[in-house]
Amino acid sequence: MIQYAKLNFEVNHSLIKEEVIRLSNNWIPHFNTKHYKGEWSVLSLRAPKGVTEPIIPDALYEKGFSDTPLLEACPSIKHVLQSFCCPLMSVRLMKLKSGSVIKEHRDPELSFEKGEARLHIPVITNNAVSFFINGKSLAMQEGDCWYLNVNLPHSVANNGVTDRIHLVVDCIVNDWLKAVFHRSDYTFVPIAQQKDNLISIISELRRQNTSAADVLADKLENELNNLSE
Repeated sequence: MIQYAKLNFEVNHSLIKEEVIRLSNNWIPHFNTKHYKGEWSVLSLRAPKGVTEPIIPDALYEKGFSDTPLLEACPSIKHVLQSFCCPLMSVRLMKLKSGSVIKEHRDPELSFEKGEARLHIPVITNNAVSFFINGKSLAMQEGDCWYLNVNLPHSVANNGVTDRIHLVVDCIVNDWLKAVFHRSDYTFVPIAQQKDNLISIISELRRQNTSAADVLADKLENELNNLSE
């Protein structure tokens, strides 16, 4: 299982940064308030049915993803997205205000191995941003393109004096994206830790005591049994 990867993918960062700075301040607070302290907000560029609200990135009721009107105001971002030769789901600008913290959490079932990849392109950041994934610190620079396995525990603290803004792109894994990963640098999660993570997630799902959670827990138990050292 890949933990994270710095992708060999060029982004015209300066043009994107200029676009983002010109955008209005109509940022929408992130819906999951239990996961952060301070201000964490979103602008949706691609979303279910192409609407900017709500900002939940799931394809609700299988209605699929479409560009939102806001993307038309961001031609440089749109150009970057067109260079992704894979199906795109959610695309968002995500801002973590100076002094704010995203608490450690997981985003279940969202990983390269399960067919979905979340990519982060830092647009505006600072050296006092601390990003941790699975206990590892990552220094993501403006214009980088990173894959993050957000099924693993991760957290962020913006201890700088400026806001941090990332372009976050959720992709469907296909042969093109696999080729991008193949020529990039990535780090694997040790098998023993993968097992510990699965056991923890399964236990949490069982405590929910719902049919949907039990189905997912059964699936993960099968994965656990198939893992080998």
